[in-house]
Amino acid sequence: MKLALRHVFVLVVCAFALFPIVFVVSAALNPLGTLASSDLIPDGASLDNVAKLLSSEAYPFGRWFLNSIGVALAASFTSLLLSLLAAYAFSRMRFKGRRTGLMSLLLIQMFPQFLAIVTIFMIFTRVTELYPAFGFDSVSGLMILYMGGALGASTWLMKGFLDTVPKELDESATVDGATHAQIFWRIILPLVTPILAVTGLLAFIGYMNEFILASVFLRDPEAKTLAVGMFGMLSGDARNTNFGMFAVGTLITAIPTVGVFMWLQKYIVSGLTAGAVKG
Repeated sequence: MKLALRHVFVLVVCAFALFPIVFVVSAALNPLGTLASSDLIPDGASLDNVAKLLSSEAYPFGRWFLNSIGVALAASFTSLLLSLLAAYAFSRMRFKGRRTGLMSLLLIQMFPQFLAIVTIFMIFTRVTELYPAFGFDSVSGLMILYMGGALGASTWLMKGFLDTVPKELDESATVDGATHAQIFWRIILPLVTPILAVTGLLAFIGYMNEFILASVFLRDPEAKTLAVGMFGMLSGDARNTNFGMFAVGTLITAIPTVGVFMWLQKYIVSGLTAGAVKG
């Protein structure tokens, strides 16, 4: 009896989790492409919404997709590298202001970045006048904006992981004549693969889904990211007529995130099970 109840509970949870996905797929295949006509099982399912989305001139989805992928990959990689370097310095070195720096990073993260949106807007208004390539409506400018919050919670997370790596490894390498750079790249880096995978995945998802700063920074339709562009698809009177294309867009948007997760999953598992042994 208990086993049967467990199976029923698992089936209910799976159905609860899969229902939104099934609804989005159904809406994407609905030829009418409207919110009011989005039934769970559409009549005359077709790929018309896919063709409309990819060929639409008012909504350059392909450009948004490339912008989001480029920004997310570059920003997450840079954020990961900066956080790891900072975490290594805080974990392995002792210097004046170390504790103050750690506490400052912790306190700054208590205040969301969008609280400084007015200041950021004023700064980039001037930057746009002097250096348009890094100002408003530019992907490179948005990446610079994201780098302003690169250090923070991820630095603390990596530092905590680095503290678990025995310092005897560093001392042995130092006796053999290794420099800090050699210790970092050849010894420490292979051992912290699990935390790199987790932090990189979270950063990639965060940059892919970021909306508030991107909506203020990006105004040109060609420069928008997926979060900003697809929000515009459902604004005003277009909410009902564009729902089918929006559903297709959400499914395509999920592909990079799922792909990155599947790619990093093996590094997480292998790193947790064999990372310390390899060291």
